[in-house]
Amino acid sequence: MSGGGGGARRSAAAGARLAVRLLALLGCVLTAEAQLTGVLDDCLCDIESIDDFNTFKIFPKIQKLQERDYFRYYKVNLKRPCPFWADDGHCSIKDCHVEPCPESKIPVGIKAGSSNKYSKVANNSKELEDCEQANKLGAVNSTLSNQSKEAFIDWARYDDSQDHFCELDDERSPDAQYVDLLLNPERYTGYKGPSAWRVWNSIYEENCFKPRSVYRPLNPLAPSRGGDDGESFYTWLEGLCLEKRVFYKLISGLHASINLHLCANYLLEETWGKPRWGPNVKEFTRRFDPVETKGEGPRRLKNLYFLYLIELRALSKVAPYFERSVVDLYTGNGHEDAESKALLLDIFRDTKSFHMHFDEKSMFAGDKKGAKSLKEEFRLHFKNISRIMDCVGCDKCRLWGKLQTQGLGTALKILFSEKEIQSLPENSPSKGFQLTRQEIVALVNAFGRLSTSIKELQNFKVLLQKTR
Repeated sequence: MSGGGGGARRSAAAGARLAVRLLALLGCVLTAEAQLTGVLDDCLCDIESIDDFNTFKIFPKIQKLQERDYFRYYKVNLKRPCPFWADDGHCSIKDCHVEPCPESKIPVGIKAGSSNKYSKVANNSKELEDCEQANKLGAVNSTLSNQSKEAFIDWARYDDSQDHFCELDDERSPDAQYVDLLLNPERYTGYKGPSAWRVWNSIYEENCFKPRSVYRPLNPLAPSRGGDDGESFYTWLEGLCLEKRVFYKLISGLHASINLHLCANYLLEETWGKPRWGPNVKEFTRRFDPVETKGEGPRRLKNLYFLYLIELRALSKVAPYFERSVVDLYTGNGHEDAESKALLLDIFRDTKSFHMHFDEKSMFAGDKKGAKSLKEEFRLHFKNISRIMDCVGCDKCRLWGKLQTQGLGTALKILFSEKEIQSLPENSPSKGFQLTRQEIVALVNAFGRLSTSIKELQNFKVLLQKTR
């Protein structure tokens, strides 16, 4: 009896161990090498706090904000040539296509000035001409005195490219078109293989401060490394300074977020020309399962959370810019504009209530000369990545790649402009810090995509557990 009982206990224990392993495999959103839980590296925030904060405070509001006219129309040039290699040609898959928005559908306040409109415009032609010049600056709507307008126009001649972390599209280019983001959602288009690998390989290999002798795990373009499952890569990464580690994590987090969107909005079937889109658990497992990715998937998901923290911090920091009465989100519909700004300020209040923000002051904190040089190197590397987005062969992937890269670039610009934001005048524009409408739309939608990614992770957790 006792021997049989021992065998039963051993069998039960083995069964329990198997169940635990299955749960680890199927619930890979909860696992890293141990679990995707606890405190993130290089900051003092834990994943559970982000999940709760995003689910109950941010996600519902950011979704509503993205549906507002001011934030749903994004002007972008999808015809810019790739500056780094011969164009592979555009993807012929129908789901890669982006449908531009007809001129008649664009709210009058957006298309009138592209990004700036004054509620009081003088009648004489001189002031009208001045106003048009001020519109080209791409700031948000303001009601300004004539003196402020003249100052604003003078600042149009000021080259502020040193502040930008992204290569911005020229909104006045005949190739720049408005796109309705709600009608062109980010999802799996079928764009993959060598062309897509080439883009990401160029980003990681040439712009993430990595020597060519160190190989990224799971890189399809790298030679086989035998038994090295990324240990040498992570040994190298941990040896970097904070700023360069942060840079890599931001890019990895962005890559993970984009992959999550593709898994969550996948073409499951198409019957009689009617596509059905939804979450693809098999694709999610292939990209993020800790066993299938040799532990790399959960690391990437942690970097997604890190990226979320960075952009969350930027939103809390830029709040004073939008809290000024001089700033409006102008579309021409006064009631909707007021509601949009009220919702945006509500989200800012939530971001400021979060108590575990990333501390950007820990970056570039060395000697002034060295810190300035490193910051400039950081900025130029990221700017180069924004240019690589013009090499993406799928128009829809290019659209969302450009938008999310610009959104992150805008977040970095905000984080490193704290003094300028704190000294903003209440009732006039500031030479020290400005955001174009294009940057504002990208910032909000990029953060909206991260918020959606974290929400989709929770959905995949449920779906994976149901498949046990």
